[in-house]
Amino acid sequence: MTILTANAPTTSLRTKGTGIARLFTVWGQRQALGKLDSAALSDIGLTKAEATAETRRSFWDAPSTWRD
Repeated sequence: MTILTANAPTTSLRTKGTGIARLFTVWGQRQALGKLDSAALSDIGLTKAEATAETRRSFWDAPSTWRD
C-alpha cells in the first residue's frame, strides 16, 4: 500500500501581511529617497537621476530577497 502525503502551505495570514507591509515599506523608502537633496544623494553614492528612476519604480518591483 502506498501512502501519499502533501505538505500544506504553512504561510499564515500574518506572514502574508508582513510581506505586504514590507512592500509598502519599500514604497516609503523610495519616496524618502526622492526627497533627498543632491548633497545627501552624493553621500550615499547616487545621482539625482538614479534617485528619480528608483522613485518611479512600483512598490511591488523589489528584489525577491526583500520579499522573503
